[in-house]
Amino acid sequence: MGVTVNIYLEDWSNGMKDSEEYIYHLMDKLQHQPIRRFMLPDTLGILNPDKTKEFVSKMVTRYPQLHFDFHAHNDYDLAVANVYEAIKAGAKGVHVTMNGLGERAGNASLTSVVALIHDHLNQETNINENNVYYVSKVIESYSGVRISKNMPIIGDNVFTQVAGIHADGDKKNKLYHSNLSPERFDRAREYALGKTSGKANIMNNLIALGIELDDESMTKVTARIIELGDKKQIVSLDELPYIISDVLKNGMEDNNIQMLNYSFTLTDGLRPSATVKISINGEVYQQTSVGDGQYHAFSKAMYKIYRLLDKPTPELVDYAVVIPPGGRTDAFVQTIITWKFEGKTFKTRGLDVDQTVAAVKATMKMLNMVESGNVPSIRYIDL
Repeated sequence: MGVTVNIYLEDWSNGMKDSEEYIYHLMDKLQHQPIRRFMLPDTLGILNPDKTKEFVSKMVTRYPQLHFDFHAHNDYDLAVANVYEAIKAGAKGVHVTMNGLGERAGNASLTSVVALIHDHLNQETNINENNVYYVSKVIESYSGVRISKNMPIIGDNVFTQVAGIHADGDKKNKLYHSNLSPERFDRAREYALGKTSGKANIMNNLIALGIELDDESMTKVTARIIELGDKKQIVSLDELPYIISDVLKNGMEDNNIQMLNYSFTLTDGLRPSATVKISINGEVYQQTSVGDGQYHAFSKAMYKIYRLLDKPTPELVDYAVVIPPGGRTDAFVQTIITWKFEGKTFKTRGLDVDQTVAAVKATMKMLNMVESGNVPSIRYIDL
């Protein structure tokens, strides 16, 4: 009927491995038919780069006039590497998918293959690199299959520097420059804040936020970020202002009152309880109480200790929890508590991934301020 077709040689890779002559028997007859493309699939993802190069080279050498496409599967995480060898061996087309979607472990990712062709093979495609990240995000939304954060090109973390030495290198005439730049894909370099962060990482983020800090403040903020990095891998840019506020507005270096231990119990059908163990001027005290919530139980246990010592306690005026944008469940939250003591109203802040723990930190700051007589005479104004 005059229809030009493509032929898909199902399980071609196993055919070449186990029955090469059968492949040639078919191809010797098919090569004279009006077939536009012959597709060479690694259907079960069994190939490695060496075998891909060997098998594709045999097909191209034996049938140089034909157009071969290579179709990779990622069962051994070798799909992109196999595509690379197939192109070098003479394949004139390759099959790719957005975000690597496909059977089982998926197929070769379009974004990785395009970067590979442009940078390592120095060949051109008609793909606009500037649009691939946007398209990947659209497909992620519609498919419901999340992109891994460390997936090359399109993962959330792939253009994020964590180590401080890398950030410092970027500042010094781009010592860590790579052709695989984020700008090619309509993205931007980011500098994560975590356990291995240095001043260079923090400085780059402060520039992005338009915040300036003196050397002493920078040292304090750096120490706090390293401390927080022990609890989670990365501190986000959105969380940095909270950390700065927490360190600079409520830092207490010499604490007469120290939290030694605390325990919260939350059981279905029972009131929450809290046990606290604190040191006040070197003396250790412990109490347990129940409450309407975990922090309420904590407050009542602390009140028992203070009542036993006949110490004054401030009034809790307001309790607010501020969560950075983005909806991440592991994000640091800032708990801001407003207190009233001896006619003065002031605020303390605590920062943690758990809002109750953050509230405990804010409370300990308040108690040390009261103990040291360092209660401010005016109301704090939030940044």
